[in-house]
Amino acid sequence: MSISGNLHKIKSSLPPHTTLVVVTKTHPAELIMEVYNCGHKIFGENRVQEMIDKYKQLPKDIEWHLIGHLQSNKVKFIAPFVSLIHSVDSLKLLQEINKQAKKNNRIINCLLQIYIAKEDTKFGLNFTEAEELLQSEDFKQLQNIKIAGLMGMASNTEDKEQIAQEFQSLKHFFDTLKLSNLPTFQLTNLSMGMSSDYPIAIREGSTMIRVGSSIFGQRNYKTV
Repeated sequence: MSISGNLHKIKSSLPPHTTLVVVTKTHPAELIMEVYNCGHKIFGENRVQEMIDKYKQLPKDIEWHLIGHLQSNKVKFIAPFVSLIHSVDSLKLLQEINKQAKKNNRIINCLLQIYIAKEDTKFGLNFTEAEELLQSEDFKQLQNIKIAGLMGMASNTEDKEQIAQEFQSLKHFFDTLKLSNLPTFQLTNLSMGMSSDYPIAIREGSTMIRVGSSIFGQRNYKTV
């Protein structure tokens, strides 16, 4: 099936409340334009440099999401234009995003990345760390960021029950935080689910999925 066919198939299967972030990691601008020309304008990048290169090449009405691990010293490069940062995993990173957002006269939307997988290769805060961060005085001083939700990645496993349980744990935490009524954030996005597991994530309450290979196919060309 073509890229446009894959995109239509996925979008037509999504509930109305679910946002599709098309992951462009390593995919060249001409393929991204195929998706853009279908009317889709929300794209996600794993790496800062790739995002910058593609931002320069592609239409400026694209909404760029940074979905990969983000180092503090690279925030300044995306602060002028990034729409949503999915992978915030520390107060230090939030403080740097706030600093760079202020320089650009912006409020940058962020998701806290929560560690739910049974793998050492994943990043993220545990539930207790996330609660402590959100309740801290240091966090309350940050005026140029908005915590818009949570993000999590399930284990890379064929065990669908385990994946479902991990997503369930994040959805439960998401709902618990929403009920806490802390004045410093408003949770609207629950980003969970990728090409391999997004149907499970949607069943467990995801409002935002990050899909690349199911749209573009397997990567077999050089990184831009």
